[in-house]
Amino acid sequence: MPSDTSVSSTLPTTSYRDLLRNREFVGLHAGFTVTVAASTLSGFALGTLVDRQTQSPFLTAVSMYGATFATVLGALTLMSVADGNRPRRTLVALQCVSLVGVAAQAVPGLPLAARFGLLLVLGFFQSLGTGTRMGLLAEVVPTSAYALARSLMNITSGGMAILGYAIGGVLLRYLSPQGVFVVATALTGAGVVIVAATVREHSIRLTRRPGLRQTWTTNIALFSHPGQRALLLNLWVPNGLIVGCGALFISYDPRHADVFLAAGSAGMLLGDLTVGRLLTAEQRRRCAFPLRLLLAVPYLLFAVHPPVLMATGAVFIASAGFAATLPLQEQLLALTPDPVRGQVQGVESAGRMTWQGLGAAIAGGVAQYFTPATTITAVAAVSVVITVSSRPFVVRARAGSRLPEPGTTA
Repeated sequence: MPSDTSVSSTLPTTSYRDLLRNREFVGLHAGFTVTVAASTLSGFALGTLVDRQTQSPFLTAVSMYGATFATVLGALTLMSVADGNRPRRTLVALQCVSLVGVAAQAVPGLPLAARFGLLLVLGFFQSLGTGTRMGLLAEVVPTSAYALARSLMNITSGGMAILGYAIGGVLLRYLSPQGVFVVATALTGAGVVIVAATVREHSIRLTRRPGLRQTWTTNIALFSHPGQRALLLNLWVPNGLIVGCGALFISYDPRHADVFLAAGSAGMLLGDLTVGRLLTAEQRRRCAFPLRLLLAVPYLLFAVHPPVLMATGAVFIASAGFAATLPLQEQLLALTPDPVRGQVQGVESAGRMTWQGLGAAIAGGVAQYFTPATTITAVAAVSVVITVSSRPFVVRARAGSRLPEPGTTA
């Protein structure tokens, strides 16, 4: 373990300004932000292209979130690379793979089957990149500032998502989807350069060789732990179902889909700012359940086909509920040994992203037989039921023990 860790990680970090004095955090944060902007533009362009070519709610929803299906493959096979001894090099390499994939989407006339194949490949490597980035984040900021750091990353990425949807809507009035893919490629390349120029190499304390065996050893311990299972369920399923509601916006109202998507991103930004910056750890813990309910309940309004302004407000308010991930992630980190932080956080992120893809597929599939408004209402109702029924298990998880250290038995 190198001794030249960032000075910022040894000093109290109580505000976003403190975090932004840490050059490595700024690099991770900025690289992540432009990558989110690129992903937003790319997903919106692909969803629009597929909708124009197929008029299928299912294929449109899957095209916007299809990359998330492959994240589970990363979690199950090679996620232990997130705790390897050269995480900076790993992260840069994985982002270069993403750059190639996004650039390939800009090829004119590429068959839809090839585009969906690219989504799966990108999702696999992006899941490994997320685990590596979160492992590095736990290295460059103190544990007490982890929720604050995640909050700031969420806020700025949410802001970029707002800009991405707004700019994407404008660009698609003047450019083809392939032109928007070119813009996304440039942003992805910028993310690679930022990380390479600002983040140093760290040792993530792994004593075993990363690979399939190490990944499965940690995953078995993780999913055998009842507390972690309860936390992962609440981090994954309600979140994913509500993303499925958002995946139907283009089918529900193509003219105002960009407005709904931007409102959702703005609500996420507000929620993360409030929960991450203004609340204490104890207050965040107490708010987790109400926020999970807030995430779904406003979508029940779609049952009555509200006016555009009212529907936009409902999406904005509901999306603040995504901030429930912060206290749940904070609790999961507290139960995770240091040597496997990257992998556990990578599994959490991969599962959350996979459930977003599943939510989009479920919602899109149901919308093939029912109206988008009916489907949005039904999916939101299921999210409420899962949140309420799983609450006792989450409460018990707070008193649970940590995962065993690698190389020990539970």
